[in-house]
Amino acid sequence: PATLTLREISIATAWNLQGNPMDATFLASAQREFDVVLPLVPNTTSQSEACLAMWLGPRSWLLVARDGSTHSMVCSTFAARRNALNDAGGALFDVSASRVGFMIEGPAAASVMATQCPLDFHPRMFATAQCAQSLLGHVNALVYRPTAASAFVVLVARSMAGDVWHALCVSAAQHGYEVAHAGAFP
Repeated sequence: PATLTLREISIATAWNLQGNPMDATFLASAQREFDVVLPLVPNTTSQSEACLAMWLGPRSWLLVARDGSTHSMVCSTFAARRNALNDAGGALFDVSASRVGFMIEGPAAASVMATQCPLDFHPRMFATAQCAQSLLGHVNALVYRPTAASAFVVLVARSMAGDVWHALCVSAAQHGYEVAHAGAFP
């Protein structure tokens, strides 16, 4: 019987935001443009109705449109937001097509992730709403733990998606898994 569910998740919009977190003008501009307070602590996230902001580095965040948001991050607003952030000393890049996402859900999700990735996925070490960059097999990955404690989202370069999917399936096989229809980013 299947104890795990694997699915591809769609990433409608993803933007890389860069800027100085010590600059109040930049932080205020980012909050105004995306209605989210940027996470300033390593490997943390913050979210609004419209997007999830993931800390990538001291001066870099990944903003991903959330499923069901009423205030969408759409291409028609990209240029205006990029210009506003440039005026505030930041930079905005559209990376929507660069990544593929997978979700693994179920009681053995942390165990499956641990077979491919050196991170400690115990809830005390990798709490909900936390993210981290690491390797998944031989592929660079951004791992996010949504509010469901037994689920992980893995974002990888589009060119490596097949390798990561295969690795997740192989690791999940011993626990039993099913493949669900693709879903939206949580």
